Amino acid sequence: MLPPNAGTALQAALPQVLAGLPATAAVRVFRALPGLAAALPPGLRLSFAQGMKPLHDALRAEGRGPVDDGLAEPAGLPAPSLALLLLPRSREEGRALLARAVCGLAPGGRVLAAALNEEGAKAFERDLAALMPLGGVLSKAHGRAFWTRPRPAVLDAASRALAERWIAADAPRHDVHTGLWTRPGVFNEGRLDAGSALLIAHLPASLRGRVADLGAGSGLLARAVLERCPGVTALELFEAEARALELARRHLAGARVPVGRLSQGQRRRVALARLALQPTPLLWVLDEPFDALDADGIVRVHGLIREQLARGGAVLMTSHLPAQAGAPGVLDHIGHCRPSLQANPVAGPFI
Repeated sequence: MLPPNAGTALQAALPQVLAGLPATAAVRVFRALPGLAAALPPGLRLSFAQGMKPLHDALRAEGRGPVDDGLAEPAGLPAPSLALLLLPRSREEGRALLARAVCGLAPGGRVLAAALNEEGAKAFERDLAALMPLGGVLSKAHGRAFWTRPRPAVLDAASRALAERWIAADAPRHDVHTGLWTRPGVFNEGRLDAGSALLIAHLPASLRGRVADLGAGSGLLARAVLERCPGVTALELFEAEARALELARRHLAGARVPVGRLSQGQRRRVALARLALQPTPLLWVLDEPFDALDADGIVRVHGLIREQLARGGAVLMTSHLPAQAGAPGVLDHIGHCRPSLQANPVAGPFI
């Protein structure tokens, strides 16, 4: 089942673009969500792009068509007669998706995109209109859907040039001054948030052995561990988002220690449970481990952390939720909350 808002608006607009579409037309869905296929006629040849592994796996389980991570267009797919997009928060990432959709359309094809009003829906509407003339707009449930007229056989030179600029702006970028890789739409886009910066600042140089980074993002924490802790002998990273994982691979290329895994798709609880079965305790590096978890998830993570500590492992984490981090048997064993950055008065590392 689709969440409300952007998905609701997109579904409400589907009849406008499905009318007259051949029964076996190719349809490409960018940032697809499970459940969307149920709103589409069964004869269509669907393909889905989704870089978040749990959603990717759910789409594959639905069995309506091939699913890829969305980092590039897979070879062998037919040019779609319809492209559907659920747009992200990042303006640059969203523009690149619109450009890819327009450039990849078959002649006569159309693009239907949707976004939340609070996440720049009207701006994205203007962006799509800059690439192709619009055929209509629909607002519903705090979201906005907008679609193009049929694509001409050849895009005009101005539209093609604009699309190419937007696609290029979304590519991974290397900062020669910091040595870091960034990309639009990746958490903090290569810049450290307050919690991560605080955690890095308190990394003990005496850390040794194997380290596991849960929710590794673009690999900045793992990179800092290698730079600051010469006794670390191996790394394991777990990250669900393909765009972030691509940057992590770049940040850890040529690492001085073995990187045992760069695993996409492990939910935090599952990854922690899997690591708890390792015969040799690891250091767990956890940046906001309770974020977006329900009450049951928080209790389960508490239990896994207690097990890790009871068997001689160690945990280094930040959290903006001190009540969750300081649950009985967790904070008591880990230590004390050190003063935080002034910008985030309730965050702190627990070591």
